[in-house]
Amino acid sequence: ALSVSVGWSHREGDWQTLLDLGEGVAAVDEIERVVGTVMWLRYGADFAMICMLITLPRLQEQGAGRWLMERAHELNGAAAFGLTATREARRLYRSMGYGYEQKILQCQGQIAPGNRPSCKVEGLVRPVRLDDYDSLVRLDHAANGYDRSAVFRRLAPESKGHALVRNDQIVAFALCRRFGRGYVIGPVVAATEDDAIAVSLPHVEAHAGSFLRADTPATNIAFTNFLVASGMQIHDTVTSMGLKRAPFKPVNPEGPRRIALASQALG
Repeated sequence: ALSVSVGWSHREGDWQTLLDLGEGVAAVDEIERVVGTVMWLRYGADFAMICMLITLPRLQEQGAGRWLMERAHELNGAAAFGLTATREARRLYRSMGYGYEQKILQCQGQIAPGNRPSCKVEGLVRPVRLDDYDSLVRLDHAANGYDRSAVFRRLAPESKGHALVRNDQIVAFALCRRFGRGYVIGPVVAATEDDAIAVSLPHVEAHAGSFLRADTPATNIAFTNFLVASGMQIHDTVTSMGLKRAPFKPVNPEGPRRIALASQALG
């Protein structure tokens, strides 16, 4: 009810995923109604992903968001932090020292039937198998710099995926699962946008006529154009931000990187 009140599309199942993976604080009023939340997920010993900072509109001007963020910082010690900021909350995060900004495009819409943009890459695109997940976790770690194996264990049973295999190795992948109003493509990890399009195309084709979403850094111009050509629109922009260091930084600038987020909350 709280997330619905601020226009967020999270289903009960989306909240449950975050509750399974992380921790949080709820602010309640005198009769125990939840009026604010903040959550965090630990990706390794020294990094926390802050998410689900929500307060009732009447409390936003009273410093409730700052109070919740301060609690999240205190309960995570000296860890570095990352988050995905809405336009409304970005000023608050900046005032608390967050920087390292990266623009993220929230693309979503009804997937149009018909022809898709052509995509030819070297290698074989095939469905992801359960025994592929160790390889996916390694690719994700190389793209983001963090161990998110717990995220993959949680998402695997409810996701379908496609991988690009080249020289007997998985070099790119895209997962897709139920989320919000329909389905979300993410995470997508690849070294090039062409590879990312190749592993995302089967998901787009499978959801023709359905509502589909993907959140991608604005620097991914070819991938964004592919999403728009498939029927999505740029619905909103948010900002990936970090405190103490840049979050989600590829281990190798020429190697795999995040092309689409698992979600704005998960990064």
